[in-house]
Amino acid sequence: MSTPTIAADVAGRKAPALGGFNLTVLKLETRRLTRNPRTVIIAVLAPVIFFFVFGVNRSYDKIHTGNGNLSAFVMISLALYGAVLATTFGGALVSMERSQGWSRQLRLTPLTPVAYIAIKVATALVLGAASVGAVYIVGAITNKAEMSVGLWIATGFSVWIGSLLFAAFGLFLGYLLPAENVMQLIGLILGLLSLAGGLFIPLSQFAPTVQDVLKWSPLYGLNQLVHTPLLGNGVDWTWVVNVLGWLIIFSAGAMWRFRRDTARV
Repeated sequence: MSTPTIAADVAGRKAPALGGFNLTVLKLETRRLTRNPRTVIIAVLAPVIFFFVFGVNRSYDKIHTGNGNLSAFVMISLALYGAVLATTFGGALVSMERSQGWSRQLRLTPLTPVAYIAIKVATALVLGAASVGAVYIVGAITNKAEMSVGLWIATGFSVWIGSLLFAAFGLFLGYLLPAENVMQLIGLILGLLSLAGGLFIPLSQFAPTVQDVLKWSPLYGLNQLVHTPLLGNGVDWTWVVNVLGWLIIFSAGAMWRFRRDTARV
């Protein structure tokens, strides 16, 4: 005589709060990210090396810029580049999870796309904070960057919190591109975006028409905003629109790709 099958009673079950977002998952994701030596080395060491090459220049600390000196300006720029690099790589690691089938497993959980994106963005910001901290520590140790304590805090925080834009960008690329190509393409894409955003050279070097186009590139508005405390030149509303607009686009794109990817089970 066969044993009757008893169905589980799920009538009283409720969806988890915040769509499944919780500190335990965040802790596990952070641990997985920081255990990837390649990502940590690229995100933390690369901007520090660039600062030693371009920022620790004897003449830069003698040139007054806004409320500080040119070395401080370069330090902020390279901290932004490092944070963008870190958060983009951190987000794009989802491509590895896709290749291992982890995204399909998530379909079996109550984790919502919004909660999943939030966890990934928060995790990438941890790596971004390490990158910004490393550059700022070197800037302080070398005694080249000069600005008030308040500006050190304001610019560092602006760079870090602003880098969440590229955490969403990294997630979007991680779901959009194949795992075997995403990491190689990210370096090229970020290099071009940094050039277009005026991070490496001023946009004044380009023709006026080209400048008008590049001012709407993803990194331009963020680049201007993080330097505003040092320069003291006020905030242009178009910079804020630029950052918020691209954040919405990248976040929506990441959620769209997440839904499409996890639907194939």
